[in-house]
Amino acid sequence: MSHSKLITLFEVTGSALAIAYALLIASNTGNEILGFALLLASAGLFAAWGVLDKRWAFLSLQFFYAASAVIGLVRWA
Repeated sequence: MSHSKLITLFEVTGSALAIAYALLIASNTGNEILGFALLLASAGLFAAWGVLDKRWAFLSLQFFYAASAVIGLVRWA
């Protein structure tokens, strides 16, 4: 798969997972574990995009989101 197609795949999938995470957390329906798992997956995809596209500040931001997801998973588990 080409570089630009991978970036698009990571961007679109990461965005969709982040949207689902936000909706699950905001809905307060007991799906927090799934929501934080989606946030962690989204951060991983965005981190891969950051590496491929050499967006180092964006990559560093993903470490914060990943840490937030891990904290959420530990606190809600």
